[in-house]
Amino acid sequence: MSTTTEHAAVSSAKGLSVEVSKGSVMEKKESSKNYKGFVAGVFSGVAKLSVGHPFDTIKVRLQTSDSTRFSGPLQCLLQTVRKEGVAGLYKGATPPLVGWMFMDSIMLGSLTFYRKFLHQTLFNPNRMYSSPSGFAQRDLPLPDSNIHKLPTVGHAMAGVMAGATVSFIAAPVEHIKARLQIQYSNKKSERLYKGPIDCAKKIYKFHGIPGIYHGLSATLLFRSFFFFWWGSYDVFTRILNERTELSTPAVNFWAGGLSAQVFWMTSYPSDVVKQRIMTDPLAGGLNDGGEWVERVLEGFLALLFESFSSECNGACSI
Repeated sequence: MSTTTEHAAVSSAKGLSVEVSKGSVMEKKESSKNYKGFVAGVFSGVAKLSVGHPFDTIKVRLQTSDSTRFSGPLQCLLQTVRKEGVAGLYKGATPPLVGWMFMDSIMLGSLTFYRKFLHQTLFNPNRMYSSPSGFAQRDLPLPDSNIHKLPTVGHAMAGVMAGATVSFIAAPVEHIKARLQIQYSNKKSERLYKGPIDCAKKIYKFHGIPGIYHGLSATLLFRSFFFFWWGSYDVFTRILNERTELSTPAVNFWAGGLSAQVFWMTSYPSDVVKQRIMTDPLAGGLNDGGEWVERVLEGFLALLFESFSSECNGACSI
């Protein structure tokens, strides 16, 4: 081998070594990033649970009971603490603590995926110049991202799709949580379910997988209102970026808070229906009463007129 060839081989080897080294560093950084994201998700779930779960318990109890039990959110809070202690506000806390770690990851991950998918297909200006099967061509070139951005309706559609995806994990988590939240006795011996595992076992024993997923259709209905959440989030983000001097974190904070309000104002009736269906007696071997809400439409017609007005006022007063 000539000297020139040897130098070339050494240089090539060094270059390959550098590339491999860079690749290893990138993989380590990516792994570290994913690890940090998972840890952040755990702490985020704990924070949401510790601060938000008591309010959720009050909301669920108001949504699933009549006015003879609670006159309002404050009375519900005081009565719960007086009869069941502070622990009563945290009934059903374990399912969301575990579930949110997966739900948040799937929600945000699928949202990003659907945004990219819609950006490259339905809302890609170059699609009209491609073959009729442009939807299948996901690698079509995009214009400059600074010029062509996913429109608001695209963000809204991605929100609906992500909401539907995460519903298949959210439904059983929220179902078990809701049933534990409406157990009013402070004595475990008087409760139908001793805890989340016992609840899941008993429901599965007498009703199988359909029993665990009782309320899935109502969950899909409720999370379809992510259309308004993520659509309005994009609108608020654009307005704040164009008309204010706020930093990116501040814009995200305000856009997130405002869009969440839009979501709850539009989705609350469906949330009432969802909670009432999920706490509906399953009957059978559970001996928890006769099932009276069987389908989302029936639940909507039967419950919306009965409870929406008073419960909405109650929840807004929390």
